[in-house]
Amino acid sequence: MTQPDKSRITVRIYGRSYNIIGNEKEEQVENVASLVDQKMREIHKHNKALDTTNLAVLTAVNTMNDYIKLKEDYEILQKLLEEKEE
Repeated sequence: MTQPDKSRITVRIYGRSYNIIGNEKEEQVENVASLVDQKMREIHKHNKALDTTNLAVLTAVNTMNDYIKLKEDYEILQKLLEEKEE
């Protein structure tokens, strides 16, 4: 079994360049990087005293919180669909 070709793309997040290597399409990686950049800038607007490391961690915490909420909503919807199909 062969491994899919990995692509390498450089993205900019909060003024820094990052090389990303993976199997995702370039457009997907650029979209994710753009969303991370936007979230960091949004948080920075509300707390300009944060250094980049703390800003990145706070962005990760906020993003994971959003992910968990969406996952919970998805699971509720899945359960409702299953109940409706019965």
